Amino acid sequence: MRSSINIPNFGDFADARTVAAVAVAAEQAGWDALFVWDHLTHDHRRLPFGDPWMLLTAAALATDRIRLGTLVTPVARRRPQQLARQVATLDALSAGRVILGVGLGDRDDFTSFGEPTDQRVLAERLDEGLDLMERYWTGEPVTYQGRHYQAEDAALLPATVQRPRPPIWVAGFWPRRPPMRRGARFDGAVPLFTSALHGHAPPVEEVRDLVAYVRGQRDALGDRPAGHPFEIVVGGVSPTEPGRARDVLGPLLDAGATWWDERQRMDIDDLHRLSPMLARIEQGPPAI
Repeated sequence: MRSSINIPNFGDFADARTVAAVAVAAEQAGWDALFVWDHLTHDHRRLPFGDPWMLLTAAALATDRIRLGTLVTPVARRRPQQLARQVATLDALSAGRVILGVGLGDRDDFTSFGEPTDQRVLAERLDEGLDLMERYWTGEPVTYQGRHYQAEDAALLPATVQRPRPPIWVAGFWPRRPPMRRGARFDGAVPLFTSALHGHAPPVEEVRDLVAYVRGQRDALGDRPAGHPFEIVVGGVSPTEPGRARDVLGPLLDAGATWWDERQRMDIDDLHRLSPMLARIEQGPPAI
C-alpha cells in the first residue's frame, strides 16, 4: 500500500513556498505522493487560497521523486483545454509525476460565483471534459462537437510525458454508483464515505463492497488499453504506532485498497495550519 499526504489549498498552504517545503519534507520522509485540494472557496472561510497548479509547480521544482496531483479538480468549472495544458505542463516539469484527481466538485465553488449546480449538467461536463483532455494529451489535432464543449482542428503540444496519459483518479461518495462507474473507466477510484467523515478511516466492509463493484464494472468494460494500474484510494488520520497502524490499515489493504491518503479531520482548527501537518509528515508513512 502506498501513502500520500493530503493538504488544502488555503490557510498556510496557500503559499507556494510552504507547499514546496511540505513536498520536500514528504519526499525525505518516504511518502509516495502529495495531493492538494482544488477550491476557490470553502465553507465561506475568510482565508487566503492558492491556485493548486501554482502550488504543485513549486512542489515539482523542489522535489525529484514524489508524485503530485489534485484531490480533486472539479472539471466542470474549468475549460478542458486550459486544464489539459496545465496538467501537461506540470507533467513535463515533474518528469512524469502528475496524477489528476477529478470529481463534480464542492457546491460552494459554483454557487458563490453564479455557476450552474445541476448535478446532471456537472456530470455531463465532467465526462466531456475528460474525453477531450485525453484527446488533447496525445498532441494530435482534435475536432470535437459535444453538448458543452467544442474543438476544431486544435492540437495542444507538447503531449504529456506519461503515456498514454497521466493517471486519472475519480472521486465520489460511496455508496453512490455513478462516480465509481466513471472511475472504473480510468485509473483509480477515490471514494469518500457517507458513513465516515473526512479524516476518519472508512468501514472495511464498505471498502470491500466498493472494490467488488468497481472490479465488476471494469470486467464489464472488457479489454482496455495498457496503461496504469487501477488504484483504490482511501484515507484518514492514521495511527503512528506500527501495531495500531497495522490494525487500522491492514484490513483495508486486505479489502483491496492500494493507497492510504493521510488527511486531517475537517472539524478541527488545525486543518489549514502547517505545523501539525509537518509534524505528521516527518513521522513518516504508516507502517503496515
